[in-house]
Amino acid sequence: MYDFDRITDRHGTDCLKFDFTQERHRQPDVHSYWVADMDFPTAPAITDAVIERVRHGIFGYTDVKDHYFEAVSSWYSGRFGYSPSRESLVVTPGIVFAIAAAIHSFTDTGDSVLIQNPVYYPFSQTILAQGRKVVSSDLINKDDSGRYEIDFDDFERCIRQNSIKLFILCSPHNPVGRVWKKSELERILDICSRNNVIVFSDEIHSDFVFDDNKHTPFPSLSAEAEKICIWATAPTKTFNLAGLQVSNIFISDRTLRTEFLHTLDEFGYSQPNTLGLTAAEAAYKGGAEWFGEVRAYISGNMDKAVSYITEHEPRIKVRKSEGTYLLWLDFRPLNVSDSELNDIIENKAKLWLDSGRIFGSCGCGYQRINTACPWSYLEEGLSLLCSEINKI
Repeated sequence: MYDFDRITDRHGTDCLKFDFTQERHRQPDVHSYWVADMDFPTAPAITDAVIERVRHGIFGYTDVKDHYFEAVSSWYSGRFGYSPSRESLVVTPGIVFAIAAAIHSFTDTGDSVLIQNPVYYPFSQTILAQGRKVVSSDLINKDDSGRYEIDFDDFERCIRQNSIKLFILCSPHNPVGRVWKKSELERILDICSRNNVIVFSDEIHSDFVFDDNKHTPFPSLSAEAEKICIWATAPTKTFNLAGLQVSNIFISDRTLRTEFLHTLDEFGYSQPNTLGLTAAEAAYKGGAEWFGEVRAYISGNMDKAVSYITEHEPRIKVRKSEGTYLLWLDFRPLNVSDSELNDIIENKAKLWLDSGRIFGSCGCGYQRINTACPWSYLEEGLSLLCSEINKI
């Protein structure tokens, strides 16, 4: 029903992905696959709702009513079998903003915060910007197969040795594409619960889960999980709404929620973005069919991308992501330095990917590529990539 093969020109819209080549020191004619948004227009139900709201012509202070919560809650209960409580909802302008608020709320200057590298780089940036220390229990690329696992002994050792109070979980994991099994999450819960660690669970990619994989919301594990969890969700990846800045954060424990809300007061944040609320509610009420089709299209893109790379340059190791619309490419078999690899990709292939080193030192030798675009555009980029790598 929806034409995801159609190219929509985003140049000249001030979008980060295409219009900031000069500021980011990239070639003007670069093919761009870095920032994690989609090159598809969003669901018509969302566009219609926003246009109707714009026609009203008044954009004053707006806040959340029950019908908004019911739309959000219905989406998650229907897809994941978990229904958050009404009082647990806190709307923020983004999940990274919420991470900053959680760090401020639950740690002190000089404290350490735990992450799992290679991971979404704003985690580290936000921790360091608030005068905290980054501690990583690095994920293990098992047998160099591209499927990462958690070293649970190291995970608990990091917590105990560094007096960790807050752990930021990425679920599904960006950039390695893991969808954590329920048993893995239960082990995280056990360790964090025994060591009095709060879990901030960033689940922004939770709708993009493929094949036989199943996403489990962290707070759905048990009452204890709800007690120690800040559950971060958003419609922004699912429906391509990042620029409207709306995220739905659920904090079941009253004490944690009170501390978090106090921090929002300190940050000077109160009412959310009017059009963000409009778009989010419309998405959860009327965007399911569109999302089902875009997810199927992206799943096909990833299948085709893996096949293309395997056929044209098998030295690049890649596997289909279990979740997210991002692929994690392993260039280590080429035996080139990170600077050499970046030069090949940026200056010879003229591609804009995300260098793996920004996700932590264990990401050196890797690159992240976004597959949420028309296949013809993705195929062009893969052809340029493989052609240049073939020359090594």
